[in-house]
Amino acid sequence: MNHLGSTAAPSTATANEVGVLVVIGTDAGGLAGLAPSRLELLRGAQLLVAPKRLLAEVAPWWQAEQAAGRLPAQDSCPELLASDRPDQIVGPVGEALAAGRSAVLLASGDPLWFGIGRLLLQHFSPGQLRFYPAPSSLQLAFARLGRPWQDASWVSLHGRDPEPLAAALQKRPTALAVLTDPGRGGAEEVRRMLRASGLEAAYGFWLCERLGHPQERVQLLDPAAPIPADLDPLHLVVLLAETPAPLPPESLPLFGLDDGLYLQHDDRPGLMTKREVRIQVLAELALPAGGVLWDIGAGVGSIGLEALRLRPALQLFALESRGGSAGLIAANAERLGVHPAAIAEGRAPQALASLPDPDRVVIGGGGKDRAAILQTVLQRLRPAGVVVIPLATIEALAELRPLLEQAGLAVRVGQLQAWRGAALADGTRLAPLNPVVLLRGESAPPCLP
Repeated sequence: MNHLGSTAAPSTATANEVGVLVVIGTDAGGLAGLAPSRLELLRGAQLLVAPKRLLAEVAPWWQAEQAAGRLPAQDSCPELLASDRPDQIVGPVGEALAAGRSAVLLASGDPLWFGIGRLLLQHFSPGQLRFYPAPSSLQLAFARLGRPWQDASWVSLHGRDPEPLAAALQKRPTALAVLTDPGRGGAEEVRRMLRASGLEAAYGFWLCERLGHPQERVQLLDPAAPIPADLDPLHLVVLLAETPAPLPPESLPLFGLDDGLYLQHDDRPGLMTKREVRIQVLAELALPAGGVLWDIGAGVGSIGLEALRLRPALQLFALESRGGSAGLIAANAERLGVHPAAIAEGRAPQALASLPDPDRVVIGGGGKDRAAILQTVLQRLRPAGVVVIPLATIEALAELRPLLEQAGLAVRVGQLQAWRGAALADGTRLAPLNPVVLLRGESAPPCLP
């Protein structure tokens, strides 16, 4: 199945040209969905190249055209050539063009988007090709869903391992179209990857089959429902972000919640600490039964809120600089059944001045102000306090580690590399998440009298 719209050299030809291959895109409706101008080009073909499923329609269509008087009665059906093995059509097409025979190739959707157009341009010059794309399956899918798609992301799994899908899901796009490969599992492969990413609750799973065909089917699949046994091979999956349904807090795991259970900013999806990193950070914090926890650069609140599920008597002060974050963190706190001491929007280190001295600190943001934030934290950290800093770069480690050491903290450095299972047709492959360096510092305990 071919997808999205592409541009081709403009052509105003209304009849077949000598030495030119006319490439016509179709939707799942086949010949019945072609516009009159495209059918006129088809009527002029002496060589017709198409997938076998479309070739089966040619003879009945040709006979109907003759019966309707749109073709001379003596005209015979054009020579037919299957394109299911694209590498085998180059020679016959080249011979036809050299002999001055008119040739037409029928393709799916837009031939220049993951279609046969790329192969043709490797063997024929642009001047030998005329492209007439059909609406792509992505265009048709979003039209059926009644949703604009200029902000949509897409991933193709045709002949590919699923790592690109895993990477796309980490970014939590608001709309993601997946061009499935039925030979590798199709929609079931997408669903297993969505489940492995912990995002099943965060997306509506739309199955779009035979788009453009009179028997097309578009359906929202319930997470608990099986993939339809009669799923057509001509299908794609559209994942649309939706607010995950709230669950009773007592039914949730104590910590290590799936990423998809958290509410996200619509315009900044995916900016949260992933489950695997979150679990390790909570372990590094060595959370006390009580005391004060600062979550600086709290994002959606995931680390601090899960800390409260482990230690409800902690006082959590969550700080995030992005506008609208306080309301989002508060909503996530309600979903998890926990109660932070305060949630604030502001920039560190300035916004830390009004907070009580911390026993535990997580620094999840800060950017260029990271060193200044850490210096403020070190001035305020209580005895036997712990600060944990997840880092994405070794340069940040080189910048911050000396500050911990100079302040006399016991320093520990670790690196976390996690993988998530990615479904393959014959098993499971591990797709890597971004590696994270964990920098931990612990201050000395109070002096005994």
